[in-house]
Amino acid sequence: MMEIAYVCEWEKRPKSNHCPSIPLVCAWSCRNLIAFTTDLKNEEDDKGLDNAFITNITRPVDLSHMIHIIDTDHPWDVNSINSGHTEVISCLEWDQSGSRLLSADGDGQIKCWGMSEHLVNSWECTQSSSVDGDPIVALSWLHNGVKLALHVEKSGSTNFGEKFSRVKFSPSLTLFGGKPMEGWLAVTVSGLVTVSLLKPNGTLLTASKSLCRLRGRVAVADIAFTGGGNIVVAATDGSSSSPVQFYKVCVSVVNEKCRIDTELLPSLFMRCTTDPVRRDKYPAVTHLKFLTRENSEQVLLCASSQMGSIVECWSLRKEGLPVNNIFQHRSPVVGEKQPMILKWRILSATNDLDRVSAVALPKLPISISNTDLKVASDTKFFPGLGLALAFHDGSIQILHRLSLHTMGVFYGSSGSSQRVGEEPTIKRQRAGGPTLHFKALQFSWTSLSLVGVDNHGKLHMIRVSPSMGQMLDMNTLLRHLLFLLEYCMVTGYDWWDVLLQAQPSMVHNLLEKLHEEYMRQNQALQQVLSTRIVAVKASLCKLSSATAARACDFHAKLLLIAISSTLKSLLRPHVLNTPDKSPGDRLSEICAKNTDTDIDKVMINLKTEEFVLDGPPLQSLQQLIQWVGDFVLYLLANLPNQGSIVRPGFGFLRDGASLGMLREMLVMIRIWGLLKPGCLPIYTATSDNQDSMFLLFRLLTKLWLCSRDESHPQDPDETLIDECCLLPSQLLVPSMDWLPINDGVITKIQSKHPLRLQFGKPYTLPGVNPNAQVEVFRSPASQRMDHLRCLHLGISPTEDSKACTRCGCVTMLGSPNKTNAMRQWEQRWIKNCLCGGLWRRIPSTLT
Repeated sequence: MMEIAYVCEWEKRPKSNHCPSIPLVCAWSCRNLIAFTTDLKNEEDDKGLDNAFITNITRPVDLSHMIHIIDTDHPWDVNSINSGHTEVISCLEWDQSGSRLLSADGDGQIKCWGMSEHLVNSWECTQSSSVDGDPIVALSWLHNGVKLALHVEKSGSTNFGEKFSRVKFSPSLTLFGGKPMEGWLAVTVSGLVTVSLLKPNGTLLTASKSLCRLRGRVAVADIAFTGGGNIVVAATDGSSSSPVQFYKVCVSVVNEKCRIDTELLPSLFMRCTTDPVRRDKYPAVTHLKFLTRENSEQVLLCASSQMGSIVECWSLRKEGLPVNNIFQHRSPVVGEKQPMILKWRILSATNDLDRVSAVALPKLPISISNTDLKVASDTKFFPGLGLALAFHDGSIQILHRLSLHTMGVFYGSSGSSQRVGEEPTIKRQRAGGPTLHFKALQFSWTSLSLVGVDNHGKLHMIRVSPSMGQMLDMNTLLRHLLFLLEYCMVTGYDWWDVLLQAQPSMVHNLLEKLHEEYMRQNQALQQVLSTRIVAVKASLCKLSSATAARACDFHAKLLLIAISSTLKSLLRPHVLNTPDKSPGDRLSEICAKNTDTDIDKVMINLKTEEFVLDGPPLQSLQQLIQWVGDFVLYLLANLPNQGSIVRPGFGFLRDGASLGMLREMLVMIRIWGLLKPGCLPIYTATSDNQDSMFLLFRLLTKLWLCSRDESHPQDPDETLIDECCLLPSQLLVPSMDWLPINDGVITKIQSKHPLRLQFGKPYTLPGVNPNAQVEVFRSPASQRMDHLRCLHLGISPTEDSKACTRCGCVTMLGSPNKTNAMRQWEQRWIKNCLCGGLWRRIPSTLT
C-alpha cells in the first residue's frame, strides 16, 4: 500500500541539535515544490554541507534557521536559503499558485519568498512583517475565493464540468470590482491574530488584535475559511484539560487601514479528559488541524504523553435548543421555529496509540458527507479519504479521516507496508538512542504521495497506492489514475505524483483513454486544455521505452503550436474595421478549403497586404522559421522509414491538424520571403534551380490530404512514398534535436526498489558516466540546443542556462536578441516552459 520511492540525505550529515522540542516543518505546493526545515547544526569545523548548493551561508550557521526547497523530480538540486530568521522556523505555507512561500519563526518574524528570475532554485525575500518577540504558531494565506469540488460519484461522466465543479466561495477580502486581495494571517503564542495585506502598489497594510478580551497562551492553533469570506481560528493552550476555543475573524479595509473583528464561537473539551480512565493519561494537546482549509466545521485533535497518543475527530452541528417545561405548554406563535444552536459533537476517536510525531491531512477536495463517503466506497476511490499519522517508532498509519479506522500501516525501518489485519513480516528491533522517525509529514495534492522529514534531516518520498491496500482490477485502477490526471489538467496542478503510480504497462491505455475523454469535451474547453493535454501525454510517454518516440512528437507539437500562434499574431488586418475573423483565422480557413498542391496558387486567394511586415521582425524570427522548414523536410524524408511506431515523427503522419498547421506556416513564410528573402529557411540542395519550398509544400499537401479526415485516415499512396524516398538525394535532411535531456527521477523509480540519493549530488544510472547523456535519439557528441530559441549552443556551451523541471527543455538565461519580435517570444516563456513546467538554473557544463 505504501512504499518508499526515494530517500535523499545530506552527503555528510551535520551534527543534530538532538532537541525534541525543535519543530520541523514541511510544505508541498501544487507545483510539486517542497519546502522543509531541519534541526541540524553546522559548526565551524563541520564540512557536512557543500557550499556549491547552499547559498548565502556565513559559518557557523544553525541550519534550523534555513529553508530548503526542492522540486520533486530533482530532489538532489536543493536550494538552501539562509532565511535571516533569528529563531527556529515554526511555519511554512505555500500560496494557492505554488510560486510564493511564507515562513514564520519563534520571534514573530514572517517573510514572503518569491522566485528570483522565475527559477525554482533561486529565491529572494520580497516582503516581511513581524510581531516582535511573539512566536508564530499558525500561518495561512488569505483565501482567494477559488474552490473546486471533485465529484467521485460522477467519475464515469464524459463532461469535465460535472466531474469538477466550481463552488461558490467568497474571498477573505476583496478589492474594487471583487478581485481578491492578497495577504496572510498569523496567530501568535500570546493570543494575537495579525494580518498583513498586499496592496496593488506592493506596500503592506498590517494590523494585530487579540483573539478575545482575555488574552491567553496559545500553544497549538489552525486556520480555516468559510464560504462567506470569514476566517475561523482554532486555538488551545496545550493542556488537554483546557477548552479548545474557536474564533471568527473578519478582515476589512477602512480608510486605508486594516481592521480586524473577532467573535467567540462554540468551544469544546476533548472527550479523553472526561473519561475517568484517561483523564490524566494524555495531558498535552500536540496537534490541532481542521480536516480541510475550506471546512471550519470538522476538526482533528491529538492529545499525547511521553508514552502514547489519542486522536479525536469532532464536527460542528446545528441542534435544537431544548425549551424549559414552563414554556412548552403555551400556544406557539404562527410560523415560530425552534431556536437552534451550534454545538460540537464527537464523530470518532481512536484507541490508545503510540506517540504521534506528525500529522498529514489530504488536500484532494472530495466531499466528506456520509453519502459521498458511501459513493467513494462503492467506486473504490480511496485517494483523499485517509489522513496520515507518523509515530515515534518510525511507522506511519493511514486512518479514515472521519471514522479514524486504520486503512494501512507503513513500517519505516523495513520500508514495507501492510493492509489492516495482516501480521508484520519484519519485527523491528529497538536500537539504542533516538529512533528514526518523521517529525514533519505532508500529502501531495492528489494524495498519492507522502513526503516526510525525519529527525536525521533525511527526506523520504513515499508513494501511497490509490487502492489503499484493497485489491483493484486494472481497469478500475486506470480509471482512478485517469480521473486524477483530468483533475490536474483542469486545475493546472502538477501531475508528477500521479505519474509515480503509473507503470510502463499502463501508459498506452492511459494515453488512449485520456485522448477519448478530451475529445468528448466542448470546443471551448478543448481549446483551453489543448497544450496541457499534450504536456500530460509527453510526461506519460517518457515512463516507457516503448513510447519514448511519442514523447518526442508531443514536445515537437508543443513547439509547433507555439510558433504557429506567434507567427499568426504578427498578421494585422489591412483595414481596421474588419469583420469578425482575424487574418490568422482567414488563413486557416482558406488553407483548409484549398487542396491545391501548388503553393503559389494558394497564395492568390489571400489578401497579401495583411502579411506585410517590416524587415527586422521577420529576420529576427528566422531561427523559428528555419525550425519549421527543417521539421517539414524531416517528416517527409522519414515517411518511407516509418515501418515501426518507435521512430520519432510517427505521430504526425496521421495528425491532420498538425499537418494543416505546417501548411499554413509554409504559405506565410512563402509570402514573407517575397518581402524579405533573408527570413526564408535555408536548404542545401543538389540542384541550383531547385524550388525547395514548392517541392515540400506539394508533398506535405499530399500527406495532409491522406489524414485530414482523422476518423477515416488513409495510407499514403506509393507515388508519394517514392517521391519522399528521393528527397534525401534532392535536399540535405537535417538531424533533429528531438528529446531534451531527461535527468529527473520519475523515469527511474518505476521499480519497487527505492533510490538512495544525496543532496547536491545528481543521480546517475549505475555504471553510466555521469557526463554522458542517456538519450535515445541523440549522439553523445551532438551539438547542444537552445530548445526555445532553436539555436545551436555548441558541444560545450559556456552560457548559463535553465532547464524545465518537467520535460528537460533547455534555454539560455540571458537573451542574445535585441528585436521586439524575438523578445516577445522569449517573454512568453519567462515563467514557464512550453509544457507548463517550472525553470531551474543549471550550470553551463550540464547543458
